Amino acid sequence: MEPGFVLRPPSGGVFRFDPGTLWLDLLVSGGPGDLAVFETLHAPADLATWSELCRLRLDPARVHVTEAELAAVVRLRNGLWELARALIHDRPAPPGITALVDDAAARSPLAPRLQATGARFDRVWTLPATGTQLLSTVARDVVDVLTGPYADRVRECGGQRCGLVFLDTSRPGSRRWCSMERCGNRSKVRALRERRAPEPG
Repeated sequence: MEPGFVLRPPSGGVFRFDPGTLWLDLLVSGGPGDLAVFETLHAPADLATWSELCRLRLDPARVHVTEAELAAVVRLRNGLWELARALIHDRPAPPGITALVDDAAARSPLAPRLQATGARFDRVWTLPATGTQLLSTVARDVVDVLTGPYADRVRECGGQRCGLVFLDTSRPGSRRWCSMERCGNRSKVRALRERRAPEPG
């Protein structure tokens, strides 16, 4: 199954959005401030549901989350929103965010294992899993991305009033949209209308 989320924004329509990496997958679950209207992590079971929808593709019935673990994940996620915005706007990392990531990453993560499918192998995860293992796995992804070749490729969608954040892993590094079928197409339609608009007389 291809990575990504099927999103149904309040403005209407349905589209698939791939944030490009695990820690940005977490941002799709909601956020602080104005993003609170998109909050999906209200109860521990909601984090288990997210673990199936994100690129981990876990069995939510085998993911066990406590209230304290949920609060820790939400705290990290809200800090990661600040970090993402700092990266996008080329600002220093917010105070305390690296310590938050480091503390989470120091815990035991999900354990990967090989699953043979014919002549190829897939990476799957040892279950059951806990909320703390999810937290650590997300934090370690932050470390991997920000110390890797795509560290400067955290982007915000160029669509008007969109705000979705993704990692641009395209070869030329030129991805602009959360989804071509949504914001990319809307931008093309808008540009076409502007070109066809009559010149002011």
